[in-house]
Amino acid sequence: MLTPDPRYLRSLLARYADLRIAQCHGERGLEQRLEDVTYTLCVATGTTRVEDALAKADALLASHADTATGTGPAPGGAELVA
Repeated sequence: MLTPDPRYLRSLLARYADLRIAQCHGERGLEQRLEDVTYTLCVATGTTRVEDALAKADALLASHADTATGTGPAPGGAELVA
């Protein structure tokens, strides 16, 4: 499976969070935008439920952070050599 760019994932998560916060504060007319970003999160993470998409996005970002800092395995199981 292709993995989305971490910056793209963070952007989607931020948009989702902003819309959910606005919805909780009683803003109206957010349904379509929230539905769109939810759908996009699901597609980007290869999931079908928003709860799974959020968990998968967090895991992908954590994995990317580990790989970027050299504390975890590189994609495809290759070891990073410092």
